[in-house]
Amino acid sequence: MTQHTCSSSLAAQPAQPLLQDYSLEMTAREIRSLADIRTLATPGTRVNITFLPNEQDADRLRAASLVHAQGLIPVPHLAARRIRSDTELRTYLARLREQAPARHAFVIAGDPPRPAGPYEDALALIQSGLLAEYDIRHVSISGYPDGHPAIPADVLWRALHAKHRALALQGHDCEIITQFGFEAAPILNWLERLRQEGIEVPVRIGVAGPVGVHKLLRYAAACGVGASAGILRKYGVSLGRLFDTAGPGMLLQDLQTGLEPARHGVVRLHFFPFGDMEKTLRWILAQAA
Repeated sequence: MTQHTCSSSLAAQPAQPLLQDYSLEMTAREIRSLADIRTLATPGTRVNITFLPNEQDADRLRAASLVHAQGLIPVPHLAARRIRSDTELRTYLARLREQAPARHAFVIAGDPPRPAGPYEDALALIQSGLLAEYDIRHVSISGYPDGHPAIPADVLWRALHAKHRALALQGHDCEIITQFGFEAAPILNWLERLRQEGIEVPVRIGVAGPVGVHKLLRYAAACGVGASAGILRKYGVSLGRLFDTAGPGMLLQDLQTGLEPARHGVVRLHFFPFGDMEKTLRWILAQAA
């Protein structure tokens, strides 16, 4: 199969410890927590800022600006189907450039079944050319090792190839960020197929930060992540102890054991703290010590 690469795609290299060069995710409502992580997050850590329907652009812009002020790298999400017009996107990107400044973005389709404006999906937004016009150089796109509850696997793979090619043609650096999961085997199998398909860009594997089991299951259901009893046991979750805290230690151990750079390429982690970045960062620091 023909291989396509973005402008700064990285060839497979010796695996670094998984807890180095991680990234985080936050909502615009969590700006108060940024002060709590000032001494915990490594300078230059990427922080993804979600694009939720109950938040305003002003909230997202303030979050991106504060992330930048902390010496971290803001990675604002752009939910294509939630953007109502070309003008709205241009205005938002221009303000990001002024206030953050943002050179990164994570482009997703978004949840609405019908677009609110001209962008039917992430590919349409990428192909608009506006990202480069407003100095977004590093673009992340979605990956689904466990599949998607509403999208067939072959459709997901075609979309991934199309977005990857479009980013390469426009000269963007690109990276894949995956949904979070509970089991290493599907992730490793997906990574191997990704490389066989000729996509050699870095991948950030989505990982749930340490959180109460009840909250973890609620987020898994909302995100369409498979969470059978057997898989949860492998992750270290007991359904009979919903008030316990579950962490990704077992999953990361299995990933580290199974990862082979020649087969799986460059792999990093993307943590979903579910509203508690401080707890997630303290967990990372404890594990890395």
